Amino acid sequence: MNQFTKKFLASAMLGTLLAFSAHAATLNIHNGGDPQSLDPQKLSGDWENRIAGDIFEGLVTEDAKDNPIPGQAESWTISPDGKVYTFKLRDGIKWSDGQPVTAGDFVFAFQRLVDPKNAADYAYLQFTIKNAEKINKGEITDFSQLGVKAIDDKTLEITLENPTPYFINALMHYTAYPLPKHVVEAKGQDWVKIGNIVTNGPYKPVEWVPGSHVTTVKNDQWYGNKDLKIDGAKFFVLEDQEAALKRYRAGEFDILTDFPTDQYEWMKKNLPGQAHVAPFSGLYYYVVNSQKPPFSDKRVRQALSMAINREVIGPQILGTGELPAYSWVPPGTANYGEPAYVSWKDLPYKDKVEEAKKLLKEAGFGPDKPLHAVLSYNTNDNHKRIAVAIASMWKPLGVDVELVNAETKVHYDQMQRGQVEIGRAGWLADYNDPDNFLNLLVTGVQMNYGRWSNPDYDKMIKDGNAETDLKKRAEIFKKAEQLALDESAALPIYYYVSKNVVSPKIEGFVDNIQDIHRTRWLSMKE
Repeated sequence: MNQFTKKFLASAMLGTLLAFSAHAATLNIHNGGDPQSLDPQKLSGDWENRIAGDIFEGLVTEDAKDNPIPGQAESWTISPDGKVYTFKLRDGIKWSDGQPVTAGDFVFAFQRLVDPKNAADYAYLQFTIKNAEKINKGEITDFSQLGVKAIDDKTLEITLENPTPYFINALMHYTAYPLPKHVVEAKGQDWVKIGNIVTNGPYKPVEWVPGSHVTTVKNDQWYGNKDLKIDGAKFFVLEDQEAALKRYRAGEFDILTDFPTDQYEWMKKNLPGQAHVAPFSGLYYYVVNSQKPPFSDKRVRQALSMAINREVIGPQILGTGELPAYSWVPPGTANYGEPAYVSWKDLPYKDKVEEAKKLLKEAGFGPDKPLHAVLSYNTNDNHKRIAVAIASMWKPLGVDVELVNAETKVHYDQMQRGQVEIGRAGWLADYNDPDNFLNLLVTGVQMNYGRWSNPDYDKMIKDGNAETDLKKRAEIFKKAEQLALDESAALPIYYYVSKNVVSPKIEGFVDNIQDIHRTRWLSMKE
């Protein structure tokens, strides 16, 4: 090869590389926790939802503002009684391996979701579907009785137990994603491994390194792939907020999905317009193990709740203005109106502390007999800040607090197993309806980490969901909420705000009430 040829080829290769770098846009996202799976029916966290919603798509999906829009279904009709939904699937929709997505894939997925053998934590979110709960509880073993039927390959019929005002919104949740029946049946539990997994969303996963990252690329089989401005994303596992902010400033991350709140004022001055703080349909709370003495005594739970000075947490401890929570359902939730509140909401804080001391004394605790409590939280600077502050608020009551932290996956696993005395939790609405929050306290629900149980409450939630009159439904739900608050079933602390940091080169990022930002709506400036 002569010198001229070498120079020509080198120049051509450099041009190709430059062209590739100009067009290949990879989004680097600080995603927080480590996903436990890529199987939509094995997920429970917002950090997992960010990945799942990029690689899968349900009948209905979200626009940039988190409003429902057609997804795999191009249209649907609803019967006059509000109980039967008929979906027409888009023409030519395919899995990433080129196989067609059919109505049968949705039937398969819903049946697998409610199969008790699958033990899907979130199966209850789809209990509005006819016989879903009975199948999940083993009362019906014939899965064909589930109210999800394939009329033909392109037509899916879903029958509900009762008219459900939020059902279309619930179909945006990952529990309603289809699964590739042909792959799951062939590969079993290994179907989600890289090399086996096929997906039907805008992107597909090509690399998953547990504890490090998940990488996606465009799914060339997705019907709208030509409109995608981002070629793929890398979702990084990192629970250290300070480290994440440093990597963002170094240009390693394009989006932070959380940030250390004590840096908020600095960011407003030094990173103008990049820190996004917006109203959010979510609740930050502590659960108390109601099955374990002395926390089984509601006086102990109420004392702990009353002594939390919620007014200082948002503005002073966090510095991002979170509002104090005295209800279980956040204000502004659809189909509800004003929520119920704890009876002592408007007492001066000093009076709350004095009442808390009396309650603990009645329960047998005081300076001579301190209450020992282990407070657990998942690793995060903000969670630690709050835990330290609340432990100091409990100290005047004679409560001796031991703080324990663990990585997110371990923390939530321990809570689901009932191994935690007092534990930090957060709930981000899956759909905009009070049912989504109230269900967290129903007996037997996996997310009822404190294992509080009250048959009257359970009945009211069931009765409320059977009520077709939205006003009457809200009244029943509010009575249930009041009962849970009177029993101090859990300790609401503050209503969330979403906290993101977005690089100026990212366009299309829209703040919304559920803090969902799919990569398909984003673009990147050079």
